[in-house]
Amino acid sequence: MHTATELLLTQFLTQVRPVVPLVALWAHGSLAKGDYQPGRSDLDLIAVVDAPLTDAQRDGLERLHQDLDPPLAAHLHCSYLPLGQLAEHGTTHVTWAMEELFERPVTAVTRRELLTGALELYGEPPGELIPPVSDQELADFVRADLRDFWLVKTEGRKRWLREVWVDLGMVTVARATVTLRDGRLISKREALDVLGAPEVVVADIRARRYGQRGPVLSRFRRGKLARAFVRSTIRSVLAPH
Repeated sequence: MHTATELLLTQFLTQVRPVVPLVALWAHGSLAKGDYQPGRSDLDLIAVVDAPLTDAQRDGLERLHQDLDPPLAAHLHCSYLPLGQLAEHGTTHVTWAMEELFERPVTAVTRRELLTGALELYGEPPGELIPPVSDQELADFVRADLRDFWLVKTEGRKRWLREVWVDLGMVTVARATVTLRDGRLISKREALDVLGAPEVVVADIRARRYGQRGPVLSRFRRGKLARAFVRSTIRSVLAPH
């Protein structure tokens, strides 16, 4: 693990334990899958806590996250799941992400990632605490996410001029396609290899993610190609067979 990242995680674990009743702390996503790129990848964490957080604990968490050492701390995201709510897929949980505190669910995809390959930082492993996620639950979530979020986001053009929408949209669609096809969860690196998208856009994403020289590509052409690919792929994936 990258030294600065390891120091940040150690700092976080040391400081979070006096603030909340921590039961376990796990990493998923790029860090757990071996595709972590310092300064580019998010640090995706899940903290299990003994009970729902009080207002005082939420305030303490907000101060803790704001005070973590930059710049990597800006990429640290963590959801806090009460022990008694681990089986409730639709329940929202206190989450720190994008440098703010809010609430959102921990999805079936995240739960399956935890169960199949989490990096255990503290406490019991996920398999001891989180109920299994069935293939049907996973597929139902992926289809709903494509239909209700990503397909809707392709209706406008302006957001696709931004790198974050291009990168996340293209990779998400590739990963979702593989999950629905054979039940596997793949890494972002693997997704770039199976995209089947315009090669110039794939090369552009790969260059940003891995610090390589990229192709000459205007943001207008990149956005047009990415939006069209995401939109057509989702429609194809969701079409009845």
